[in-house]
Amino acid sequence: MQRKIETISINGQSLEYSIIGDGKPILVFHGGHSNCHEEFGYDALVEKGYSLITPSRAGYGATSKEIGENLAVACTIYMELLRYLKIETVHVLAISAGGPTGIYFASTYPEIVKSLTLQSAVTKEWLTPQDIEYKAAKLLFRPITEKMTWKLIATMSNLFPSFIFRQMFGSFSKLSYKEAKKMIREEDIEAIRKMNNRQRSGCGFFIDLDQTKELTKEQLQEIKCPTFIMYSKNDGSVSLEHPNYAHEHIPHSELCFLNTWGHLIWLGNTSHVTNEKYLSFLGTFANEK
Repeated sequence: MQRKIETISINGQSLEYSIIGDGKPILVFHGGHSNCHEEFGYDALVEKGYSLITPSRAGYGATSKEIGENLAVACTIYMELLRYLKIETVHVLAISAGGPTGIYFASTYPEIVKSLTLQSAVTKEWLTPQDIEYKAAKLLFRPITEKMTWKLIATMSNLFPSFIFRQMFGSFSKLSYKEAKKMIREEDIEAIRKMNNRQRSGCGFFIDLDQTKELTKEQLQEIKCPTFIMYSKNDGSVSLEHPNYAHEHIPHSELCFLNTWGHLIWLGNTSHVTNEKYLSFLGTFANEK
């Protein structure tokens, strides 16, 4: 995939973004520990003629952490990016910890957003200080230590890809490795290795943890566009409370549970179903200008 990457200044703050493909634009709000170099699920969309615009969210990549003051400030900057690119309407795709941003953006700019898709997305308060995962994140992914953490993970993943895949598996899936083995492809191990080499937390993941607390039920209820909610029934990272909560409160929403091995719904021997279902949803807008 040919990826154009640019960093621009908006209201005195830096915003990094990438564009892949030509055609109808999809604004992607990537997940935690990611950035504008995200790849999961992109190939199938580009092949079908979509253009993916991925800003590195607040505190990730070369994007200023200051735009993450709150969701309102961040979404104002993302809206300015669309104006800069002269894009009038978009489909929004919000992934994992990018869920709150996608929800807020769709509820705030209904005239811009043609559809919202939530993939394995956080839709309400997520990790709290009482959770073991929260405490671990505060230790491992602090801005002063996260570079070292990801360098170590990447090095180990490059040397021992199968071993690291198995060690990380439990953070993505509710299934045991033995239960999920028949659903895993050899390519999944390489995909995780590549992911571990591009992941960085910057200041972004801590911003994500704070912003999940900002979402309100009313913001979900204000979403006017058709919304497609996609989750693995075996997700071990984001509990199924999140898709059920979103479906309960977002009007015109459709809930789709997938039989993938876990949170990364673009991997596994049923990953083609993820692509097919999302493309089918987008296809309902094919005749719209």
